[in-house]
Amino acid sequence: MSDENPKNKLVRSDEWQKVRKSLLGQWKEKPEWCCAQLRKYLGSVSSASKDKLKVVMNYLTGSGFRTGKIKHPCVTKLRTEISMERKKRVAKGTW
Repeated sequence: MSDENPKNKLVRSDEWQKVRKSLLGQWKEKPEWCCAQLRKYLGSVSSASKDKLKVVMNYLTGSGFRTGKIKHPCVTKLRTEISMERKKRVAKGTW
């Protein structure tokens, strides 16, 4: 994948990398804190940028979450909120 890929730029942003690294090894002991860090990064889901919503949703659908190794109600709630916001924006034509 080229560094020119817009997705690479999003995922490699210093802000996101700082959040992502802070979550490493924390989910088992502090899932609520981890969800809070993701929410802090996003801000309000309803006003978060499309890019931030995509990055967080991609993170929350990664292998640790897909395999069920990382599970918590706060994860389910955040994924649902992001999914609903995406659907709302698609319906409005703003996605």
